[in-house]
Amino acid sequence: MNSVPISVIMLTYNRQQSVSRAIDSILAQSFRDFEFIIVDNGSTDRSGAIADEYAALDDRVNVIHRKRGNIGSGRNAGLNSAIGEYIGFIDDDDWCEPDYLKFLYDLVAENDAEVAICGAADKIFYEKQIMSAEEALTALLWRKKYNVAFPAKLFKAALFNGIRFSESAKYDDIELMPRILGGANRIAYHGLPKYTFERHGGNNSAWTTNHTLLNAATLDEYLDVYRSRTEWLIEKFPDSAEKWKYFEWSFMISMVEKIGRLKISGCEKRLEAMIHELRKHRPEFLECEYALDYEKKWFDSLII
Repeated sequence: MNSVPISVIMLTYNRQQSVSRAIDSILAQSFRDFEFIIVDNGSTDRSGAIADEYAALDDRVNVIHRKRGNIGSGRNAGLNSAIGEYIGFIDDDDWCEPDYLKFLYDLVAENDAEVAICGAADKIFYEKQIMSAEEALTALLWRKKYNVAFPAKLFKAALFNGIRFSESAKYDDIELMPRILGGANRIAYHGLPKYTFERHGGNNSAWTTNHTLLNAATLDEYLDVYRSRTEWLIEKFPDSAEKWKYFEWSFMISMVEKIGRLKISGCEKRLEAMIHELRKHRPEFLECEYALDYEKKWFDSLII
């Protein structure tokens, strides 16, 4: 098949109440030359049938029906089918502005970039910045302007060559996004809001805004993926090892504080392990140039 400028990938699972809104927002784009791959991830409601109805009306829509799998395996099905020069994503409970694709496509084209990042409704910044891979990764880990979510970004398809989402992990974007950004030479960021994330209790990452939902299994997987990410970043950018270690320690100290303050039960074993790990690196953390004042106070009061 001939290539198209953009392949948009959307995974859907049991979102019959919201999936039409997401689909409509893509089909209403002012940038018209794209394919829209909808992966029905084993839905038991009408989500897949709704996608089929759109495909019957618009030949840009390609629906893939598959057995239930994790988010990563569903996105991989979309990537394996994609023919676009660039890859974009939308989640089935979100929506985007009519110029979402044009804005991102113009951003990569005008700046000779391999990745474009726009703002979202909850992260609005009016600045524009052209970044190297390390600069973009540093901003990613600070999580102030953008995060590891794959929507609100446009990627050169070649960045996914030999790289795919984990088909077993639940939070694979934490590890994969740095690898994708780390493979780019130029990343163009313009924080105007062109995407809206719908926040609700059914989100895969709902616990990050409602910490009472934290449990031992989630904490285990987050700590494991943070460890893997740190190791990869140190290997890729060894001169910044202190910075990459800091971000992992920062996550740990924040979890120690939240588990104690919110009295979250079931995480005692991991809490003990985090305190032990942080205690080993006490001097490094307290002397680290990136550590924030409140984190140092937490360290002094909680890591004894």
